[in-house]
Amino acid sequence: MRTFLEAATAFPTFLFTVPSLVAAAFWLLVAVGAAGPRTFDGDADLGKWGLGGVPVAVAFSLWTGLAWFASLGAAFLLDPVVPSSGWARASARLGVLAAASTASWCVTRALVRRLRPHHPDEPGATRPRLHDRGVLAGARVESPWARGGAERLARSGRRDAHPQPCDRTA
Repeated sequence: MRTFLEAATAFPTFLFTVPSLVAAAFWLLVAVGAAGPRTFDGDADLGKWGLGGVPVAVAFSLWTGLAWFASLGAAFLLDPVVPSSGWARASARLGVLAAASTASWCVTRALVRRLRPHHPDEPGATRPRLHDRGVLAGARVESPWARGGAERLARSGRRDAHPQPCDRTA
């Protein structure tokens, strides 16, 4: 546990630890209803970074979380190999910072593309659902068309045919 805490609070992982904790606190506020997931949408335009189409909080949370994991993993892998002090360690950690940021941006961008259809731009717009197409799932239908009336009409091929009312005794 000590090694984990040292790696999480050391440079460059610490630069991603704090924003990841802020993102986790924000999503806790969203979970209890104190904030909305689109709270910061008016503050930033992520379209020019290739991260548009989802709430800013989603893109930021993905980027910081992925960068934190990448930075922490690189710290665990490089610490035994790189000398404990000097220019080699400093340049390795700067390289980890650049690589973790870039890699997490690329992965976040790919994930955002997959999430865009689930976050429409307009709050009122929704994807068509099964019941929007006239299909009622799990509903009890009480009409003359029930129990075969519609099928008899379709089989007759006549548009002016009238189905027989349901036999309610069966």
